[in-house]
Amino acid sequence: MKTLVIISHPNINESSSQQFLIQSFPQSEKITMHHLEGTYPDGQIDVKREQALLKEYDRILFQFPFYWYSSPPLLKHWFDEVLEEHFAFGYRGNKLHGKEFGLILVVGVGEKEYQTGGQEGFSISELTKPYQAIAKKIGMQYLKPLTIFQFPYMKEAQKMQLLIKYQQWVMMEKPDSLKAREVWIVNQLEETSHDTLDADESSFILDQAIEIIEDNRIELDELRMHIDNNDQ
Repeated sequence: MKTLVIISHPNINESSSQQFLIQSFPQSEKITMHHLEGTYPDGQIDVKREQALLKEYDRILFQFPFYWYSSPPLLKHWFDEVLEEHFAFGYRGNKLHGKEFGLILVVGVGEKEYQTGGQEGFSISELTKPYQAIAKKIGMQYLKPLTIFQFPYMKEAQKMQLLIKYQQWVMMEKPDSLKAREVWIVNQLEETSHDTLDADESSFILDQAIEIIEDNRIELDELRMHIDNNDQ
């Protein structure tokens, strides 16, 4: 699977969260990073170039700060210009059919504020309905978003977990699958040469892997309990 990560941020060099994600970006010929503001500083999008780029990839991820429940202006302009009729929808507009559509959102407030009773009043799922509608209209499979809450307040251990989760989201075929995430972690550990890591680094990475797997187990147990309660 080939993945294209389209990033939109008007001041990306000043964004600690975006710089962290860029530094965490996996090195692979099958994964490409594409920063819109860097490519089009004048805001004039080369529509044919962008359309040709989209056709090369199987998964398209849009990474951006969630400004006022939406994207930065250039990404909105990109959607308006690139996803045109006869390319993305309408007569013979099936060029993106079957591809995957995902969001990587950076949010400034806490996760609890996007839950019932929170100050935002709506969930991330509700606020991203327009993107779900876009994916549906152009025949793409909408993926569950990767949402990053309050990056500046994260501790180092949380950032390490984010690094792993981000790489999973970009690299894995089924990033929302608990089993697939566990397999990915094991494979990454097996591929990591112990000769390149000192004892402290190896121990830290192993601890993080164990913690993520345990979190997956807890999430699975909670899901089973929810299903059991609904069946009663």
